[in-house]
Amino acid sequence: MPTTAPTINPATGRVDTLDGLVPDYVLPPIENGMVPVLTKVPTEQKVVFLTIDDGAVKRDSDLALLEKNSIKASLFLANTFVAGDPQFYKKYTQAGHLIENHTMSHNLAFIHLSYEQQKAEICGMADFAEQQYGRRPVFFRPPGGPYTNSVRQAVAECGMKAVVDWETKANSGGMDYQVGAGLRPGDIVLMHFRPEFPADLDAFLKAQKAAGLKVVLLEDYLATK
Repeated sequence: MPTTAPTINPATGRVDTLDGLVPDYVLPPIENGMVPVLTKVPTEQKVVFLTIDDGAVKRDSDLALLEKNSIKASLFLANTFVAGDPQFYKKYTQAGHLIENHTMSHNLAFIHLSYEQQKAEICGMADFAEQQYGRRPVFFRPPGGPYTNSVRQAVAECGMKAVVDWETKANSGGMDYQVGAGLRPGDIVLMHFRPEFPADLDAFLKAQKAAGLKVVLLEDYLATK
């Protein structure tokens, strides 16, 4: 039987998760030396984006669950959680997931560090990810979520394009919403590599299907390499 070749997005060079969808939003440029901040993507298109943080719990079964449900995610990894076994997350990159930046040490007091310390945390993880996985991150997520203008400037100086936060998360087997009571078009969803990963993913999938949204890769929608 003939097979259809996967679609390569010319803007990213990757196999496309958009399935022909033409995004209606363009990532703002760096202005005044600071990257833009996204807590959701302002779109009416019925898409949702899954992001998974940290990297502390490493199980092949979690990757298998994502693959079973044909979901690609953006992984915001911190060096402190992955440095002991960086090869593990190559399984994810080989499956089409992308690794983004979550600092070196995951210091929850990150915004209180000096500018040079912030920059070392961000650039250090970007360098590590590029060396280990062959792609430099384009997005940064600060530990815990808070950021300042100095963080936005350091992110820009380290060669990245945006700070990515969230307004909803899959947590403890349920969904937490900062706005509303269900998933909305353009939501960026936070999850973690934790023991409860299967229950969190199940909660996300139920909410995604109830809202009639398609899971697409954030980097594909924003046309970032």
